[in-house]
Amino acid sequence: MTRIIAGAARGARLEVPGAGTRPTSDRVRESLFGALESLSAIAGARVLDLYAGSGALGLEALSRGAKSVDLVERGRQAAAIVRRNAAVVAKAGALPPGRVHEIPVHTFLQRASGPFDLVFTDPPYDLDDGAMTADLVALAPLLSADAVVVVERARRSTPPDFAAAGLEQFREKAYGDTALWWAEPAEDQPPTASQSR
Repeated sequence: MTRIIAGAARGARLEVPGAGTRPTSDRVRESLFGALESLSAIAGARVLDLYAGSGALGLEALSRGAKSVDLVERGRQAAAIVRRNAAVVAKAGALPPGRVHEIPVHTFLQRASGPFDLVFTDPPYDLDDGAMTADLVALAPLLSADAVVVVERARRSTPPDFAAAGLEQFREKAYGDTALWWAEPAEDQPPTASQSR
């Protein structure tokens, strides 16, 4: 079990899937969300949580004032847990329910319309670099002009190739074996259809 740390649903208990998922630790989540709040990146944001696992990142954002959250998890058992967690958080905080998509991440990105303001992507550690880059390239047209993208991977992993997607890294922080990379749309990128709506 893990819990929502702060916001309208503070203290709500979340189920965590078993094998095949790697929940973000409370310490990392607390640091991550403190930094996001200092950037005013959560309130009113349209949030996308890719490789959602338990949904803890997207649901934490919802509890702290995000406008909406889409949670993408292809595993049937994990997606069922995300749905239950989304219902618990919505009830605990009188919040809009998170939308759960039981579909592969890359398929979702090819079909989604966006725009999204805050994106978490926490892929399995064994996802290869090419697949990670393909996700970022597919994600880029779905971002708002001032979006924040946070990638969580093993510290030993190759840093995400943000440049291939027209994104620019602006922060990196390690917590033990876990590392977070932060990026935003590069200033010299032309606006996409979703950004210019």
